[in-house]
Amino acid sequence: MNATTGNTTAAATDTVAERPPVFSVDGLWKVFGPKAARVPADPDLAALSPAELRSRTGCTAAVADVSFDVRKGEVFVVMGLSGSGKSTLVRCLTRLVEPTAGTIAIDGEDVRAMDRSRLRALRRHRAAMVFQHFGLLPHRTVLDNVAYGLEVQGVGRAERRERAAAIVAKVGLEGLEQRRPGQLSGGQRQRVGLARALAVDPEVLLFDEPFSALDPLIRRDMQEEVVRLHREEGRTMVFITHDLQEALKLGDRIALMRDGRVVQLGTPEEIVGSPADDYVREFVRDVPREQVLTVRTAMRPAASADEAGTGPAIRPEATVSEAIEAVARAGSPARVMTDGRCLGVVDATDLLSVVAGTADPAAGSRDPAAGSRAAGAARVGDGGPPARAKPSVGEAPDRRRKPTTPPPATTEEPV
Repeated sequence: MNATTGNTTAAATDTVAERPPVFSVDGLWKVFGPKAARVPADPDLAALSPAELRSRTGCTAAVADVSFDVRKGEVFVVMGLSGSGKSTLVRCLTRLVEPTAGTIAIDGEDVRAMDRSRLRALRRHRAAMVFQHFGLLPHRTVLDNVAYGLEVQGVGRAERRERAAAIVAKVGLEGLEQRRPGQLSGGQRQRVGLARALAVDPEVLLFDEPFSALDPLIRRDMQEEVVRLHREEGRTMVFITHDLQEALKLGDRIALMRDGRVVQLGTPEEIVGSPADDYVREFVRDVPREQVLTVRTAMRPAASADEAGTGPAIRPEATVSEAIEAVARAGSPARVMTDGRCLGVVDATDLLSVVAGTADPAAGSRDPAAGSRAAGAARVGDGGPPARAKPSVGEAPDRRRKPTTPPPATTEEPV
């Protein structure tokens, strides 16, 4: 494990916004077509819709004026439909696709200014890609595929095979080391691809829709594998997907793209609870709100000292679904507790209003900190290109941890 990785205990002690950025992207453009550089340089051309831009210039802006930071230990998800620009964006981060304009920095170092030697070092040591179609070498065994990146780095045969064997065991392929890719299932092949990326111990893992070709059950298993690995290592990840449920399950923050632009950037709770426009609202329409929104959305001040001192205790990061179970078990309102202090209470009426969608998540949390977090999401309306200011968000609830069973009413410590 390198210096950039950690554990969930350490990750829980700080917020996403307090961590230093690993990748920093500002005003990034990738334009395909003749004289592409003129598009980001001309405000009139930059403001055109995709159809108008193609008509006037013959160009397509796959990535248009995108800005964001990916912070240390964060799972940053880029989500969008086919053609939204998400895969082009992740390839720009390591210049697998050359950007047209804008800046990209990794740990403060300008990626666009790197020469070939520095760029090779970036791809070999600092950022590793997990591809959608595996990219395995069919004539090599599982062990040798996993060790391939180490071989490219010049690591000796004995050492690289030893390190590869440890990673193979970590991703659940122990006993399959001598099989070739053609002898593996789709899920097993994707685990080999994941192991190969992990073997070089990169600072950042880049996932380009790695599970989209897998069957639903295998896909879920691989999502759980990513959750487990992040929980154990705390490694920074950039994850590309077109699946909203996958984005909500994995992401600390989500950037939702449309036509090359980021239309909203925020935590899963912010995306579901306060969609920026009708496009995002349609995206999240069928999401079970109670499984994403936290009790901050529903809590209210305690009506009395007795209400603040009795009832089950739950954490502010608990989902509405978990709070419903706690209230149902106790038959009384639940207290939202942190550091022995009661922030507020939630009862059945409060919680059901969130499920029904009648509560306003942006204003209804009655918790000033939650309001400031919602305000920190980057939101873009329908009236033109998104603002380039980078959002500042507060603590993102860790949905990757398995829910705990709410305690009986006499328990004083929050679950």
